Amino acid sequence: MNVHGNHGKNRGHESEVRWIISSVIDDLTLSSLNAVNSYLSSVIYVLFIWAECVLYVKKVLVFFASMEWYCYALLGIITALMSFFMDMTVAKLLNAHQWLYRCLKGHHLLQFLCWTLYPACLCALSTSFAHSICPFSAGSGVPEARAILLGMDMPDYLSLSNLFAKLFGLICTLASGSTVFLGKVGPFVHLSVMVGAFMSRLHVSCPAKGEMLVVASAVGVASCFGAPVSGVLFSIEVMGTHYSVRNYCPCFFAAACGAITFRLLSVCSTDQETIQALFKTSFSSDLPYQPFEIFIFVLLGLFCSILSCIYLFCHRWALRFVKTNKPISRLLATEKSLYSAIVAFLLACFTFYHSAGHFIASELTMKQLLTSLLDDTSWYSVSQNASALPEPQKTFWQAWNPPGKSYFQTLGFFITAKVGLLVVACTLPLPAGYFMPVFVYGAAVGRLVGEGSAYFLSDGISSAKSLINPGGYALAGAAAFSGAVTHTLSPALLALEMTGQCSHAVPALVATLVSNAVARAKHRPSFYDGISLIKKLPHLPSLIRAYCTLKIMFQYSTMMVLLNEMSLSQSDSLRLWLYHVFYFFPCLPDSPTLLGTINKSQLREHLHQHRNEVIEVIMC
Repeated sequence: MNVHGNHGKNRGHESEVRWIISSVIDDLTLSSLNAVNSYLSSVIYVLFIWAECVLYVKKVLVFFASMEWYCYALLGIITALMSFFMDMTVAKLLNAHQWLYRCLKGHHLLQFLCWTLYPACLCALSTSFAHSICPFSAGSGVPEARAILLGMDMPDYLSLSNLFAKLFGLICTLASGSTVFLGKVGPFVHLSVMVGAFMSRLHVSCPAKGEMLVVASAVGVASCFGAPVSGVLFSIEVMGTHYSVRNYCPCFFAAACGAITFRLLSVCSTDQETIQALFKTSFSSDLPYQPFEIFIFVLLGLFCSILSCIYLFCHRWALRFVKTNKPISRLLATEKSLYSAIVAFLLACFTFYHSAGHFIASELTMKQLLTSLLDDTSWYSVSQNASALPEPQKTFWQAWNPPGKSYFQTLGFFITAKVGLLVVACTLPLPAGYFMPVFVYGAAVGRLVGEGSAYFLSDGISSAKSLINPGGYALAGAAAFSGAVTHTLSPALLALEMTGQCSHAVPALVATLVSNAVARAKHRPSFYDGISLIKKLPHLPSLIRAYCTLKIMFQYSTMMVLLNEMSLSQSDSLRLWLYHVFYFFPCLPDSPTLLGTINKSQLREHLHQHRNEVIEVIMC
């Protein structure tokens, strides 16, 4: 009986404990549910308030301007942020390499390994990363972006994977330094175009894709150098075959936003004390040049045009050779990273200071090279008292005037050797730009002409005893050579915006016009047109020829229907059509939109030059 009683008491206690536990669990469940409900309600309330605030801000913003303009401003700001942080990262990597190289001073073997293996590894990393993430990220990207603006459907070149691959690969390429001697303008234009394409897909308030890409191409140049006007001119000259006037103001607005953001970031990072030009110069504005010097600037433009023709010929030949040579093409098809490492290692071996590097100032970075070449102080006058030079001018002088050599020999060897080095570097299958190396090369050409003029006219010009400013010749040479290579005039304005120097606007423009006139003779392709030819991408000359030929044949077939009613033969009909019917002919697409007209005499000359093609089309 006691056992059963104890069991009953235990069961009673267990039931009480279970009841207590269940009541506690119920209380906790109710309290937790209440807490979750209150939390969710507060979150929903906050989101509702946030949505209301966003709608209110949007209404306020739309009251002042449409959302398209805010998209343009956002595009400029994002591109400028990318450019600034890329420059900051590259500068840290270059400083680390230079610090390690200086620490190994006195150990030539270790210095050689540091100088050669560092860029070789970075180029291999850039190639492998770029091609593993997106195989379309190699190269400049300007010909591809131009083909997209012409209407080609190339979605892989505008993907986010391509953006990240090109961004990382370009950082590694630029961190290789002046050993590889490559820039960032072309890839950054492509990056800006990809950002613009992503923004146009992201929100319905953004402008149309084509308009956004045109604006983005201008923003890319403006965010690289803080030069909005030349960025817009670049988008007009390089990126499009025809330019819509309605894109003019958006391009300027977005480019100005990008340039201002880029310069403000430089001030905030204490790189600059105030908003100023990227390569600030201090040329004398009282008497910057004598009228007689205009003839020297014309000769400089001629010299730059001849060098540009040589460079473009070598560049196209190198691209074709790499593509047709079986061992190299096989290596590029299977081991792109190995090819990049080998080429970068060979370039580094040549530019090593104790080999041929001390003849081409290889220890200076690309920015230091351009800064030293744009210096307004004549090196002839510096040679008279070099010990009194302040830093960093003393370092620059020692780089261009090594022991036992004169600066004329250094500049001459730099101009001779850099053509071959740059042509070889252009074959690397990695993200890289080719405008800035050409710009620096042109500055070296102009500096050589300026120093030669200053040496032979060391007593001054005329009775005013005005000394020649070699930095002005370097400025004009940079604009002339880069303009001749790209067949554009925007480098003349870019040189002025980059240096903040307006005193040499006329000489720079004269030299650029002369170099362009010679470089464009006989319809030679520009740098970007040459790449388009190699890659079989559409560009302006090929489109004009194909388009006009097709439209002329379309008009001819339409006209033949009318002439056949007159019972004339094909030869008589063609003769009548070309010589007696019209004085000019319209070029029309399938839709009734007039693109332009072609003169009858030009049409006859064109058909005479391509008479075999015309006969084949007519017979078909």
